[in-house]
Amino acid sequence: MLKIRLQRQGKKKAPFYHIVVADSRSPRDGKIVEKIGSYDPMTNPATVVLSKEKVEQWIKNGAKPTDTVKALIENAK
Repeated sequence: MLKIRLQRQGKKKAPFYHIVVADSRSPRDGKIVEKIGSYDPMTNPATVVLSKEKVEQWIKNGAKPTDTVKALIENAK
């Protein structure tokens, strides 16, 4: 089962996240299928960069976004 979720990057106390499509069984920072955006919570306001076409395509193909990613998608629209 595919999930659209966050993959943590950056250093300690300075997180940066990639929004990725990954298998739900793989670890948080493990193997991904495709990178579809990024999220930087350290800026004010937080920066969200998303490829809307890819998000819609993956959701149509059955990928389920996590609660956090769902909120980011709704706020980015």
